[in-house]
Amino acid sequence: MAFAPQIRIPATYMRGGTSKGVFFRLDDLPERCRVPGEARDRLFLRVIGSPDPYAKHIDGMGGASSSTSKCVILSKSARPGHDVDYLYGQVAIDAAFVDWSGNCGNLSTAAGAFAIHAGLVDPARVPENGVCTVRIWQANIGKTIIAHVPVTAGQVQETGSFALDGVTFPAAEIVLEFIDPADEGESEGGGSMLPTGNPIDDLDVPDSLVPGGRLKATLINAGIPTIFIDAADLGYRGTESQAAINGDATALARFEALRTIGALRMGLIREPGEAARRQHTPKIAFVAPPDAYTASSGKRVEAGDIDLLVRALSMGKLHHAMMGTASVAIAAAAAVPGTLVNRAAGGGTRNAVRFGHPSGTLRVGAEAALVDGRWTVTKAIMSRSARVLMEGWVCVPADSF
Repeated sequence: MAFAPQIRIPATYMRGGTSKGVFFRLDDLPERCRVPGEARDRLFLRVIGSPDPYAKHIDGMGGASSSTSKCVILSKSARPGHDVDYLYGQVAIDAAFVDWSGNCGNLSTAAGAFAIHAGLVDPARVPENGVCTVRIWQANIGKTIIAHVPVTAGQVQETGSFALDGVTFPAAEIVLEFIDPADEGESEGGGSMLPTGNPIDDLDVPDSLVPGGRLKATLINAGIPTIFIDAADLGYRGTESQAAINGDATALARFEALRTIGALRMGLIREPGEAARRQHTPKIAFVAPPDAYTASSGKRVEAGDIDLLVRALSMGKLHHAMMGTASVAIAAAAAVPGTLVNRAAGGGTRNAVRFGHPSGTLRVGAEAALVDGRWTVTKAIMSRSARVLMEGWVCVPADSF
């Protein structure tokens, strides 16, 4: 019996923020994978090592978590005012699908750096020393991201002193600007980043999930669609560790049921069964006022160090730190008076917050304004870092896609 040989595809393995992914230039992909469809999805599943019933990704590049099971495609952009188009695929771990419904904010950092590494930015725009402004078109959600990437001797500077909780070693700081991050599409709220038009909604939920059958939630679509819930309404303090949630199968099932209810209310799915095929969006998170806790690294976070606590789930599990896109949602929601996020942070008007997550703290900012009775966010800003971990070729069996 003849077996297919392996083929080699040029690729770069990168960390961006608190995530890792396999990066490709569009032109380097096999021809049938250069367009959306089954061949591309099957290729990325095989690259990552999914679906894996062992949930280990031993036979692929994935890390068996939502933070490390990712693929990215970059290409030169034909869109005016942009350098590159950036497409992101969240690869499921135990199922055979790739979710293209949203962005990865952490890997947006690496997208800016990779664009320079891969020669996709006009060399005339890359300084010998200084900061290169990479203008990124985020193709999944149709938004602009601007990455300010440090450059030394004409190359991306990757080492530095910028520390990011959730990342082991310091690196060079990359500042990201998410331009007009809210989804202004059709919704009950008439195009608002608040899909229902309300800073807080009352969700009807089964008594088995929440006693009384009612749950307050802030539904927001900025950065990534997100459902925010008060930690206390679920019996939590907001200081919970990743293990405390992910080791509780009942808790995870409850969060997924609530995520489905929120997705229906936001108009992201039409019937509950669709939620299982849309794991990447929306996210669900719970918030609480500041309180002291010990981060996963052993670092002590004091109540005075932060404005609020946030814990968020990604792909059915509590995230070890915080998704970059969810950080944008946190910043946007904190800037809108009356949301659960704003209330947890103490209320009032604010254009930046520092929140506590399982790995430590993070500061994010947003510029929000009330325009014609609707809240809008013009920009969200955060700092991350990125680094090439390995470059060369990724190998996959020729008959796997």
